[in-house]
Amino acid sequence: MASESENNFRLEIGHVLFIDLVGYSKLLIEEQNERLRQLTDVVLATAQVVRATNEQLVRLPTGDGMALVFRNSSEEPAQCALEIGKALKEHPEIQVRMGIHSGPVSEVTDVNGRRNIAGAGINLAQRVMDCGDASHILLSQRVADDLAQYRQWSPRLQELGECAVKHGVRLHIFNLCTEEIGNPEAPGKFKKLGSAKRAGAKRPGGAKKAATGRRVRPAARRRAAIAAVVLLLAGIALWLFHSRSWLTQSDEKSPASPAGTAPAMNARRKASPSCPLRIEAKTKRTLISPMAFKTKF
Repeated sequence: MASESENNFRLEIGHVLFIDLVGYSKLLIEEQNERLRQLTDVVLATAQVVRATNEQLVRLPTGDGMALVFRNSSEEPAQCALEIGKALKEHPEIQVRMGIHSGPVSEVTDVNGRRNIAGAGINLAQRVMDCGDASHILLSQRVADDLAQYRQWSPRLQELGECAVKHGVRLHIFNLCTEEIGNPEAPGKFKKLGSAKRAGAKRPGGAKKAATGRRVRPAARRRAAIAAVVLLLAGIALWLFHSRSWLTQSDEKSPASPAGTAPAMNARRKASPSCPLRIEAKTKRTLISPMAFKTKF
């Protein structure tokens, strides 16, 4: 029989905005508390948070930032991020980076008995945020696909490409920015990735590094395979040539008449007159048939 917690378990899609204070760990404790308080005031003053009820929005503290889980659409965290970025223009000392992702979440009860929320949607939103630098608002491909269908959002999206995150997961990332809000520059991780690709393209033969760290040279492998096939065909051709030459030489060396026939013996007798009797005897013995031999004896 299923337990009560299993019966109450309900999976849903959360639209998560993950916010992180850049350089938080390098600050003094008093400065950390002050920056976190300022960021909280800015977030709570945004229109998206003000309008949302407790059922529509869950706020999670993360130590050096916070996570906001909206329930309605992926447009809510994107609009909230732009509002936060605009408000922080008046606080240049506060540097944040933000990541947005829509994914499965579920309600849980924390150690204090309060309602909380957890799930892969929150974890991936944090991974998306980790790909950015200060002032970046990064989106997962799922969120970008949703927003790209609308005229007001499509021009604000910049495709960055894939980024390797924790546990070997690769995420396709988009950058959200306007003329005044966000960071139009590519994050440092993508700049390093672009440099590595350009360096790989300049290597002879287009050598690249695979995930295992070994170099893969497809052009060199193809050349080696072609050379092996050519050598094999050359060996076969050489063997056929020598076999044919050997057969031709054997045919040329073989006499037109067998050595034991009468014409051959007569030719020998003419060439050697000193022993006519012996050759004649051999010739006669050779020409005697078995039937004649039986009749004679």
